[in-house]
Amino acid sequence: MTRPRLRPVGAALAAALAGCALALSAGCGRAPDPRPAPSPAPRTSTPADVCANLVSYWVKEALRGSTWAGLDWEQKGLSNEQYEIHDEVLAAARAEERRAGRKAAEALADRESRRRCEAAKGATGSSENWRPPDEWTTTPTPSGTSGASPGE
Repeated sequence: MTRPRLRPVGAALAAALAGCALALSAGCGRAPDPRPAPSPAPRTSTPADVCANLVSYWVKEALRGSTWAGLDWEQKGLSNEQYEIHDEVLAAARAEERRAGRKAAEALADRESRRRCEAAKGATGSSENWRPPDEWTTTPTPSGTSGASPGE
């Protein structure tokens, strides 16, 4: 009795299936590594990092003429101190843009935002109209003791 010959397509399919079976069985003999791979430590942002990123971002948006650049300082998430830095850096960046172009102005925005925010330790000073939550419900009386707020 003679064996039937495999057609070229059938032979290729048989070889592919045999290769897959071999590849799948190759990893079956080992136990998994009991130690999980170490995960990278999370990077924490300092107040100066947050300040520099915010200020630089909004200065660049203003240079580009973005619609969002017209938001007020509260909508941009800036403190009063950060907004003051923003205005100063934006003025310097606009002057740099006239002198040396947009890329130079954006680089200046990054540098100056970082420098000024680091010097101001993040410029996290509260807004002038901000009060701690405990002051929302009480106001000082003339004698120095706390009383109920005027709206209650």
